[in-house]
Amino acid sequence: MTTPQPRAALRKMVIDLSIMTGLGVLLALVGPFGTFNLPFALRLVYWVVLGLGGYACYRPIASAAIRLGQALDLPEAAAWVAACLIATVPMTLIVWTVGGLSRPFALPSLDTAITQYGYVLVIGGMVTGVFYLFERRAPTTAAPIIAAAGADAGDAPEPQPRFLERIPHRLGPDLIALQMEDHYLRIHTRLGSDLILMRMRDAVAELDGIDGAQVHRSWWVARSAVTRTERDGRSIKLMLDGGLEVPVSRDAAADLKAAGWL
Repeated sequence: MTTPQPRAALRKMVIDLSIMTGLGVLLALVGPFGTFNLPFALRLVYWVVLGLGGYACYRPIASAAIRLGQALDLPEAAAWVAACLIATVPMTLIVWTVGGLSRPFALPSLDTAITQYGYVLVIGGMVTGVFYLFERRAPTTAAPIIAAAGADAGDAPEPQPRFLERIPHRLGPDLIALQMEDHYLRIHTRLGSDLILMRMRDAVAELDGIDGAQVHRSWWVARSAVTRTERDGRSIKLMLDGGLEVPVSRDAAADLKAAGWL
């Protein structure tokens, strides 16, 4: 079950591109790697093009690596490192091509290619590291639960799990599952799904009071939504209302079995 990317995803892309453009302007002012001898206008075009080209290389590869890491239950940091190493290959080719616009194009020698790869990896790794740290520390917002004015403390209703305040009203409060998608969290309810910018562990911490469990690095499931389980060898899937199929990690399987889920 999928829905179009929300405005938050588009807003994030615009912010990312603005950051990369700003970085290009900064590098044009500094003029590293021998580019300071070029006219400023040429330096500006050079570094802005490389900044945007870097985003086009690193972002989709990082997203694919993160999804693969989640599917294989691998550490997120390892997925980012692998993505950086892989994305530096096409980025090095872009740098070599852009840098050679004033001369006939020719493939570099092996030594030159390795040196160029190293230079690109340093800058690409630093920028990727900044994005990684920024997204891991992205602040989350929560709507406070405010008691009705004049109500006695004894009459106040039991506070609901904090996470329910984050669910868009059109989806209703009947939570089925949470699913990680890159650095976003997809909320599944009986009325549909939508994305919010939040980490899984922060969401799980706000779900006290709801009978459910994190059954995989990328999935949290409400127990009431499970209709049946399926096994294929050592692989286990939970079948949920609405047709969702959720994998169960090996680490979570024993706890789920002890709790009577399986």
